[in-house]
Amino acid sequence: MKAVTERVRALRAAANRVSLAPLLVRAGIFLTVLVGLLLAYPVEMFSARALLVLTVVAALPGVAPRRGWPTFAALVTVGGWVIASAGYDRPIALWRLLAVAAALYLAHTLCALAAVLPYDAVVDPDLVLRWLSRAGVVILATAVVGVILAWLGEIGGGAGFQAATVAGLLVAVGLSGLLGWLLRRG
Repeated sequence: MKAVTERVRALRAAANRVSLAPLLVRAGIFLTVLVGLLLAYPVEMFSARALLVLTVVAALPGVAPRRGWPTFAALVTVGGWVIASAGYDRPIALWRLLAVAAALYLAHTLCALAAVLPYDAVVDPDLVLRWLSRAGVVILATAVVGVILAWLGEIGGGAGFQAATVAGLLVAVGLSGLLGWLLRRG
């Protein structure tokens, strides 16, 4: 009985030390994952039970960002995209693809931030803003490259798709080389 009382006291003391910034980051994880799930899944699948399950899936990475829950939520999101495009014949819209990809990346980077922030951390708001601005630059650059590759794919029919594929591979190889160079340099 004494052990239970001490655990309750420790939990109460920890709850009293919680600061706002780590809670806001975790709330951002929840909202970002939920938006990604709602964009990925077809509307025909939304029932009260399905929305409850998706809400729980969205909450798990915010509660435990150091565990496997962020990966689980990302896989559930991608599974919803596959179900929507293959099972429900939803056409692949570029805006939806970019929005789901942005939600996945933003959830991933927020989980990385939350994983290093203890609940009682005193965080300068500039840190979170810098973190989000870097994520915004990555999302914007990805969207620009995605729109350019989609535009290349539309030019010239089948040859356009080949050009977009080659351009995408060149971008991936170039970024890999840049990252390798940056790692060796640092």
